[in-house]
Amino acid sequence: MAKRGGFPGGMPGNMNNLMKQAQRMQRQMEETTKELEEKEYSASAGGGAVTVTVSGKKEILSVKLSEEVVDPDDIEMLEDLIVAATNEALRKMEEDSQTAMSRLTGGLGGLGGGFPF
Repeated sequence: MAKRGGFPGGMPGNMNNLMKQAQRMQRQMEETTKELEEKEYSASAGGGAVTVTVSGKKEILSVKLSEEVVDPDDIEMLEDLIVAATNEALRKMEEDSQTAMSRLTGGLGGLGGGFPF
């Protein structure tokens, strides 16, 4: 009489290996995420007149302004430079994060299937 349920052909051993690999990948992803969160990313705008530094946690750490960019008659330009530098720093952080995670997952992230990465 045939067995019902389970995995035919010795699949439990393969499933065990798959689970171990998934757990190892999860640990590596947690370590990589922690490393990325501790990194800092800086970007400048206006030829270096504005420099913004962000963390891997997407927090602004500092904004540095050159004296010549602080013009009370042109606040809008200063605001635009701050936005541009911040967006570039965040883009660098996001690119670094995607590259690091892609190395771990080997491109699995786009497959769906309920994976959290």
